[in-house]
Amino acid sequence: MNPDADIPGDLIAMRRYARALTRDEQDADDVVQDAILRAIERKNSFKPEFSRRRWLLAIVHNVFISGKRREAAEARRNDRFAETLERNPDLEQEQRVRLSRIASAYASLPEHHRAVLHLTAVEGLTYQEVADVLDVPIGTVMSRLSRAREALKQREQGPSPLRIVGGGNG
Repeated sequence: MNPDADIPGDLIAMRRYARALTRDEQDADDVVQDAILRAIERKNSFKPEFSRRRWLLAIVHNVFISGKRREAAEARRNDRFAETLERNPDLEQEQRVRLSRIASAYASLPEHHRAVLHLTAVEGLTYQEVADVLDVPIGTVMSRLSRAREALKQREQGPSPLRIVGGGNG
């Protein structure tokens, strides 16, 4: 690659395109960061006879599309997870609804919150063991776990709790 090329201009174009795709500044920055990393890793695939900016913009596009595919796959997994709870015939209807809501709330948590919650609640690891597995400070584990629990609690109590309709006074 030409070291005299307009790198700041390329970065501006990459960021502008990523913002157009994501419609979110932070998501766009993540896409650009991943695209730059991918460009560095695959610098040998660049053909000097072509425009470096077009090559970089193509990488931005591919990173964005890959991310969307990943999100769609995760949404499908989350839906299947929630469906498994709904299909359990041994549960009463109210229990199925509640478990479905909990599963949906759990699936909607950010990945780092799901990881901490799973490792502590399901796998039974201590905070220190979770910190070691995730390579984060123990305070981060405690903070993430607290936020994950609070998010689940808020989703379960939510703005529209279940109400029993019917019956009457008198």
